[in-house]
Order: sequence, then C-alpha cells, then structure tokens
Amino acid sequence: MLDGVSLDQLRAFLASVDEGSFSAAGRRLSRTQSAISEAIGSLETHLGVSLFDRSGRYPRLTSEGAVLVADARLVLSGVDGLKARAKGMAAGIEAELAIAVDVFFPIEALAGAATQFREQFPRTPLRLYVEALGAAVEPVIDGRASFGIAGPLPMLPGGLVAERLTHVRLLMVAAANHPLATWKAVIPKEELARHVQLVLTDRSALTAGREFGVMAPTTWRLADLFAKHAFLLNGLGWGGMPRHTVQSDLDAGRLVELAIEDIPSGGLALPMSVVYRASDPPGPAGRWMIERLAACPVGMGGKGAIDPVCR
Repeated sequence: MLDGVSLDQLRAFLASVDEGSFSAAGRRLSRTQSAISEAIGSLETHLGVSLFDRSGRYPRLTSEGAVLVADARLVLSGVDGLKARAKGMAAGIEAELAIAVDVFFPIEALAGAATQFREQFPRTPLRLYVEALGAAVEPVIDGRASFGIAGPLPMLPGGLVAERLTHVRLLMVAAANHPLATWKAVIPKEELARHVQLVLTDRSALTAGREFGVMAPTTWRLADLFAKHAFLLNGLGWGGMPRHTVQSDLDAGRLVELAIEDIPSGGLALPMSVVYRASDPPGPAGRWMIERLAACPVGMGGKGAIDPVCR
C-alpha cells in the first residue's frame, strides 16, 4: 500500500496543513480544491489512517495526521536535497569535499573557511583527514582526498601538483623548568645533544629513512602533535612546534623559545602547499576552499593570531 504514496500527495497534505484548508492549499499549488481533496484522500487510503477530521467548516488534523506531518516534511526535504545535490553535480560541484591537512596547519583558519563553505555549498559535505608529514599526502595519492595541505617534502610523488598556499612559523621550545630554558644566548649544538629531542614522526612511508629538523642523537618519537605538546609542557624534552599552537604557553611562561644556531628569532617560516592529483584537480568547491584559505596568509604566519578574514 505504501508504494502508492506519491510526492504530489505529500505536497498536498503539507500545503493543507500550512494553509489551513484544502481550497487555500489548492491556490498555493495552483490546483483545484477537488484535486487537493482527492490527493489527500488517496494518501489516507495508502497510509491506512485518517489525516484530517472533516466534520467542521475547516479540516483539522487528526492525532495520526499530526504525528505524520513531521515525517512528510522529512521525506520532501530529502527529495529537495537530492535534487539540489544532483543539480550541483551536473554543474561539476563535488558530491563531497575530502581534504587532508597537515597537523601544523592552523585548524582555526580551516574552521573559519569551513563556516563560509557551508553557506556557499550547503549540499556538499566535508571530510577531513588531519595527519603529519607525508601522511597528509597519502589520502591524495590513493584518491581519498581531493587535495591536501602539506608541509615541505623532499620529493613530491609523481602525478601530483603543488601550489604554494602560505606558511606557518616553527619555533624551538622547551618547558620553563627544562635545563635548556636557562640559556640566554644561542645554545651550542653540543648542549642540545645532551637533551632528548621530541620529534614528530610520519605515519606514512613517504618519508621513510629521512629526518626533518633532528639535531640531537637521543630522540623520542611521537605521531601526534598534541602528545608532543603535552610532553613538552611536562619537561620531557625540547622540540619544534608551530607558533600558533604554543603562543598561549609562551605568553603564560609555560614554554620558552630556545635560541638555536641557524634558526632565526621568531622561528622558521615553514611553507605549506596545496597538493592534488594532476589528473583530477579540485572541482568548484575545492577550488573555492583553496582560494579562501589563501586569502588569510598573514594570520597563519604571524604571531599566533588568525587573521579576522579567516574567521
């Protein structure tokens, strides 16, 4: 019986509920009153319940009808969403936008862009992978992500294209109670070598056998930036962190920026690039997101604050 329920019947039902009468519903839908009444009668037959009490001057929802109103709205909303998404796909808009992001990239900037993305592409859901080093590129290579936001890699795998996006500031820091925090001048390399360096490690095989910024013979390796942050705060070692991640700790005196040879005061400018497959570049939604993120490089590279345009 339910197979006979039509969208036309559901629209007549909801129009009658919203307008308060069959005749008003007919005017809204450019139908005759008898056509509306017939559509609702057929719907009641298929559902096996009475939707309206017709004993008065105006039809009133029965208790069963009142319960089914929400279901009818949900069905029609789903159909409208299906049509809108199909229309977008026909115009080339991605059915879903999947992005792989290096953990060093300011998530506040991405969240701010995503807020506007939701308004611009309401029918395109986001999928986000947050990874470190080469692991931010793997989802692009295997097709799980439309594009990635990655830090510098020694060699870009074949078939990928990179576009410079912005940079983040990378500082060398240690806890305020760490022995290295007492140095007021540039710390000699032999002194650095006496202390454990906390190093972010790669979950992928793209950088196997390669070292990035390792200056001490004794290292503790962590695959999670937040774990590294916690270890730094607890004085378990020293290491590099993006400025926007530790700015509040620096301001509060929990962490101290270390003066290290070949690293300028204020940190290194770590380039961040958009990476995508040459054979499958980002569509309209992906390109919009890339351009939106490129509009706020100052906040990402500055002293921890995100540029208001990214909010």
